[in-house]
Amino acid sequence: MSCTEVYEEVLSTASIGENVPDFVMEAYDPEDCGFTEVNFEEIRKAGKWLVLFFYPADFTFVCPTELADLADKHAELEKLGCEVVSVSTDTKFTHLAWKNDERLLQNVKFKMAADPTGEVSDFFGVYDHNTGLALRGTFVINPEGTLVSSEINFYNVGRNANELLRKIEANVYLKDHPEEACPAKWTPGEKTLTPSEKLVGKVYEELNGE
Repeated sequence: MSCTEVYEEVLSTASIGENVPDFVMEAYDPEDCGFTEVNFEEIRKAGKWLVLFFYPADFTFVCPTELADLADKHAELEKLGCEVVSVSTDTKFTHLAWKNDERLLQNVKFKMAADPTGEVSDFFGVYDHNTGLALRGTFVINPEGTLVSSEINFYNVGRNANELLRKIEANVYLKDHPEEACPAKWTPGEKTLTPSEKLVGKVYEELNGE
């Protein structure tokens, strides 16, 4: 059975709060300077969070700035238990050439996955059938295999890895504190909310200690 048939059998597209079916993609690994695979089943069984960072194409303009920004936060994301994977519809060979040519990518250490058929991109709703490229999509999957966060931008708007890190920190915290909720702009150490009938209409007082 092909990946496409598996996806159609389980889910037509990725949905927040739903489990993501297993998938495998070929990849280039900058740390080993060689080719490898991204196997979601293995990542899930290892108890890791997965960040999938889709982008349109290698050897373009906004894309290397995004991957460089993500590389700056990679070590912090790893400390939180994340496997970070960038994905485009280019081949693993193109990833290797781009990594070697583009100086903005010199600090990239995460795996660069190849989705030349667009199957995985299509499942996550970022595949542009008119161009054969992926839109700028960021997806966070928790260690249980559940999709907990998604963000999709058009081609001309780059993302901010600081906000991705903040969302991961919030999700990691809430995994251990499921009775709580994180308000806007929450960062570790700040006050959270515990929803209850007493909190209805009193969020200001709760956040400001009144």
